[in-house]
Amino acid sequence: MHWANCCQPSNRRSDNESVTKFWRVLDTGKILPYYKIVVSSLSTAIESCLRIRVVMGKDRISELPEELLLQILSLLPPKTVITTSVLSKRWRSLWKLVPKLEFDSDNYQEDIAKFLENVGKFLLSHKAPVLESLRLKVTDKTEETRCVINVGVWVGIAVVRHVRKLVLDLFLFKSSVRFPTSVLFSDTLETLQLKYSVLVDVPSRVCMKSLRTLHLYHVSYKDGESIRNLISGCPNLEDLLIQGGTCKVVLTLLIEAPSLKRLWIHGQIGGRKTMINAPCLEYLEMKGFSHGESCLIENAPVLVKATISNVSYIVNENILGSLKSAKRLSLDLSPLEIKCPTGAIFYQLVYLEMYTREAEWWNLLTIMLDSSPKLQVLKLIDHDKDASKDDVVISGKWNEPKYVPECLSSCLETFVWIRYGWEREEEKEVATYILKNARLLKKATFFTTIPIESKELNKIEERRKLLLNELSRVKKASNSCQLVFDDESI
Repeated sequence: MHWANCCQPSNRRSDNESVTKFWRVLDTGKILPYYKIVVSSLSTAIESCLRIRVVMGKDRISELPEELLLQILSLLPPKTVITTSVLSKRWRSLWKLVPKLEFDSDNYQEDIAKFLENVGKFLLSHKAPVLESLRLKVTDKTEETRCVINVGVWVGIAVVRHVRKLVLDLFLFKSSVRFPTSVLFSDTLETLQLKYSVLVDVPSRVCMKSLRTLHLYHVSYKDGESIRNLISGCPNLEDLLIQGGTCKVVLTLLIEAPSLKRLWIHGQIGGRKTMINAPCLEYLEMKGFSHGESCLIENAPVLVKATISNVSYIVNENILGSLKSAKRLSLDLSPLEIKCPTGAIFYQLVYLEMYTREAEWWNLLTIMLDSSPKLQVLKLIDHDKDASKDDVVISGKWNEPKYVPECLSSCLETFVWIRYGWEREEEKEVATYILKNARLLKKATFFTTIPIESKELNKIEERRKLLLNELSRVKKASNSCQLVFDDESI
């Protein structure tokens, strides 16, 4: 059954409570100031009008401005949008002008072939001069799928309609759909999201001058040139996310984006080298890299914040050394699995967050303290309550810096330690050293680890008092330092 026939209007009259409330609001003449509140009631009212031809003797929805009606229709599923064509003459073609379209095969009971056919018919009938957004989600777990043939047509129609946001979310059985080339020279596309069963094959340079946001979730890449051509063809790109993905022949992941401000890279695509050239980059997040020859951020002079975690066995030390311009850093690394920078100075770093669950984390902390003369905030985070026994850090010996780091003498004002246990020797040594040498420290906060399932509450309270007493007895370099001790039950 075609979507237009799936819901027929009824001749029955009913006292639909939501519709009645809506008319009362409408009678006040204050629709526009309360648009966000009223729009939900409007949507409900339209769906109810499919069953009620006359409400209170007058069709007042049809009196609303067309722009407002189209925004309301954008909130409804396509199946319902089409059925509004039977309400009156004004509604007959209004559904063809809806600026936002979303098709999700999971929301329809019909078989996948029929769903794909109806998507095509809807898009072919669509007449909006500008398509603000198109989201296509197709999940097909059968061995054969027809959407391989149709996706190019669907996206081509969207490009003709000057689409601004395109989301292609495909989960197909043992197959991928080649990314439609019709998008690669779009002048209007601002946001592009590709997910799962999409093959990025871009053999030559492209031009998407309006694209600001590009998100790639676990897609496949034909080769390294395809990634490079896609990204470099977006001169105004500001947000880039690369999450996982597969490519057997990528030797170097090269990201060149002159306007890029925010970059997320989660997981490794397959390359041995990663090079980033983004002179406007302000935020960087890298997770899940291992066994690579190098990871280099070549040019990031205005970097504000960088988060680096689960990165290990990188041959050279550039991954940290190239973050010297960062003002805020979050590190979850082991100095045994990654080379630490030697001689690099983080002149602008004022906030450092480090996880203390990796082996010999304290040696990386020493390096960062020595290399960050303007550090004002230091935050240490121990392993959480869900950490397995294999993840528990083995205690070791921490060697104090030969000289007191400049940041402790002249800048550090805030020290926070989350899930602090005071059980490992190096924990005591690090905490004591910082309290003894941070001359301008204003506040030191410790959140302890006390298991809520413990039955020995008296012993827990005794331990808490002991820890507090030990910390309080440390001779602090700052007379104005406020010591805060909060239990964190885990």
